[in-house]
Amino acid sequence: MSESAKAVLSDLSELIIGKENVLEQVLLAFVSSGHVLFEDYPGLAKTLIARTFAQSTGCVFRRVQFTPDLLPADITGTFVLNRSTSQFELRHGPIFTNILLADEINRAPPRTQSALLEAMQERQVTIENMTLKLEDPFIVLATQNPIEYEGTYPLPEAQLDRFIMKVAVGYPTLDQEVKILENRLSRGSDDMIVNPRITTKMLLEMQEEVEKIHVERSVLNYITEIVRSTREHPDVEVGSSPRGTLALLKLSRARAWLHGRKYVIPDDVKQLTVSAIAHRLILKPELWLKGEKYTELLVKELVEKIPVPKVD
Repeated sequence: MSESAKAVLSDLSELIIGKENVLEQVLLAFVSSGHVLFEDYPGLAKTLIARTFAQSTGCVFRRVQFTPDLLPADITGTFVLNRSTSQFELRHGPIFTNILLADEINRAPPRTQSALLEAMQERQVTIENMTLKLEDPFIVLATQNPIEYEGTYPLPEAQLDRFIMKVAVGYPTLDQEVKILENRLSRGSDDMIVNPRITTKMLLEMQEEVEKIHVERSVLNYITEIVRSTREHPDVEVGSSPRGTLALLKLSRARAWLHGRKYVIPDDVKQLTVSAIAHRLILKPELWLKGEKYTELLVKELVEKIPVPKVD
């Protein structure tokens, strides 16, 4: 089954040039049943990655452009009066899908952002007095730009904590950008079409396979020590919660599965710690101006200080 996942990565790598590491991280989130937050500058293929992943997995995909006037009911749905029957009928919102792209999520006010909280954590939506289960898989891919903060609403820590990882796409190199232009000329169109490599059922089976990956006690201790160290650092006001520990465990198992192993090694943990943990930390107020890059460097330094266990 992991070979099918690698085929998805291979197909997408031909369209999204030079971002193999980003694509692998998103795939790991998919097979971990986790949500992904993309934060980077406009025009770096954040939306394209979300759409092509949905196409390659055969999942139902819906996109919501978050704006200041967006209401919670615009996402979850609401009851609408049917004039022919004089009855109120439930009209489902775009959240009833497999993959939801919340584009520029920080442009919507907090009451609208909070409409996603229940769905992201419990895979259900409550509309008035009715609770509705969402179909599996349900994955939220959200984007936000690290510029143009005027008129935006930063995501609260409670919502950031529900994303299994935060990913930056980054600018392409010169050769990669030339390759992007060459691909555009050969296609003769702006549209990128990806044929499904796997089905929704196969994705769910992959998630089940990841649950069978073995993790030794020494590696569990390693994961826990890394996360706990974030709570003790003098520059950190609030460290990662146990939800971060679980996220790092899930992603490490997913990486081991993708690389054809039935067990997790410390390198799986080290490769994913920054993406899984950095966005969960709150620095002390006097250090806020140092920004996200400082938080990532801080996490990398903590990882290097923790002794690496030996796995038999």
